[in-house]
Amino acid sequence: MIVARTIAKAFKAIEKAEGAGAKVRRSVGTSQLKNFSPFLMLDHFSVGSEAGFPDHPHRGQETITYLLHGSIDHEDFAGHKGTIHPGDLQFMTAGRGIMHAEMPGKNGDGSPNVGLQLWVDLPKHLKFCEPRYRDLAAKEIPTVTIDNEKVFIKIISGTSHGVDSVRDLAYTPVWILDVTMKPGAKLEQPLPKGWNAFAYTLKGKAAFGADGEKRVGEFYNVVFEQEGDGIVVATDDNAEEDAHFIIIAGQPLDQPVIQYGPFVLNTEEQVYQAMLDYQTHSNGFERAKHWQSEIGKRMTGR
Repeated sequence: MIVARTIAKAFKAIEKAEGAGAKVRRSVGTSQLKNFSPFLMLDHFSVGSEAGFPDHPHRGQETITYLLHGSIDHEDFAGHKGTIHPGDLQFMTAGRGIMHAEMPGKNGDGSPNVGLQLWVDLPKHLKFCEPRYRDLAAKEIPTVTIDNEKVFIKIISGTSHGVDSVRDLAYTPVWILDVTMKPGAKLEQPLPKGWNAFAYTLKGKAAFGADGEKRVGEFYNVVFEQEGDGIVVATDDNAEEDAHFIIIAGQPLDQPVIQYGPFVLNTEEQVYQAMLDYQTHSNGFERAKHWQSEIGKRMTGR
C-alpha cells in the first residue's frame, strides 16, 4: 500500500488551432496549469499531411515528442534528421539555440498524425548547453503487466513495479509511463517524493485518487499534490472500454521562468538577447543564416 497523492485539480484540454494547420489540445502551458515546474507545455496534437511545424527556433528548453499514430519527420540546422513512428519518441535539447522543422507524414487512409509533445525546462546551468537529439524506438521501451494482466505499462522513463526504463533521455529528471487499464483494474504507482506529477487521459474513463475521488474521461489533465508516495488509479468493473493515459512526473526546478514563444530563459534580458541572437544569427544561431529545411519546403513550395 502507498500513501496516495490527492488531486489538486482536473480539467479538460480544449482543442485549438496551432502552427500551420495543426490542431492541439494544450493542458500544461494554459491558464489552468502554467509553469508547473519543470513542465512548460503539453500539447496533444493532430496534424494532417498538409499541415505541420516548418522551420522555427528554440532556446533554453527540451522537447519530448511521443507519437501515437502516423509518422513525423524532423530536421535541424545541425544536420540531424529522421522519422518517428507510432510508439517512438524523440528528445530534443535546444540548449543555446537550434532551428528545426517537424512535419507530418501522409497516411494512406488520410488520417491525421497524432501524438504528444512535452516541453521541459532546463536547469539554469544548462540553458546554454550544446543542442542534441536522441530517439527512442517503440521496440526499445520496456513494459510490465500487473493486476492479473489487467494493467499494461510502457516504461518510457522512470521505474514501475520493478522494471526500469532503458536510459535517461532528458537532462531534467522526468518519468513518463504509458498506462492501459482494462475494466475492473487497479494501479498503485509510486513516484519520487517532492516531484510534480500529472496524468493526461487519452481514452476511456478512470478514477484517480485513493477513494476514486476524481473520475474523468478522455482529454483530461489530472494534477496531483506533491505530498504522498504515488498515485492510485482504478477502472470500473462495467467500463465499456479500456482506459489509456500517460503519467508524467518531474523534479521541480527552483528558478524563474521567462518565456517568449520558443525562447525559455531565466531573465527578461536573456529573452531579449535570444531574440537578438536569432535575428543576427549569432551566439548559437550562426547556422540559421542560410539554412532551410528540406521537409519544410513541403509547405513553402521552395
